[in-house]
Amino acid sequence: MRAFLGDVDLTLSGLDAASVRLWMEVDDDGLVVGSTGYELSDDGAHALIRSVAVHPSARSAGRGSALARFAFDRATEEGATTAWLFSQRSGPFWQGLGFEPASIDDLASALASTHQVRLFAETGQLHREVAWTRPLP
Repeated sequence: MRAFLGDVDLTLSGLDAASVRLWMEVDDDGLVVGSTGYELSDDGAHALIRSVAVHPSARSAGRGSALARFAFDRATEEGATTAWLFSQRSGPFWQGLGFEPASIDDLASALASTHQVRLFAETGQLHREVAWTRPLP
């Protein structure tokens, strides 16, 4: 999973933490072709969607949307009512799934304890990011 996420240029922070939920899709040869996940806020109301990726050879077949929806459904089952994410490159994809631009400060406040928010705040990257949100389910 780490190698796959590194190859698709996604954040690796906190992947082994108990608070981070991750799933991967593998092909018949056992190679990772997709991933999805999230991390919940301390109160469980907010989900930071992360690690949603599809291998370039498997894109444009609806896999990314299916993986994202899988994460939404699992987060909703755990009680989350709002999804958030960081994305500088994939705005149109996320808008197609109902996300709207959001305030970085609102995201950081709702998800202050998550690994990705803490990493971005510590490294000064937080205010260079683009935030998105949508209600769940």
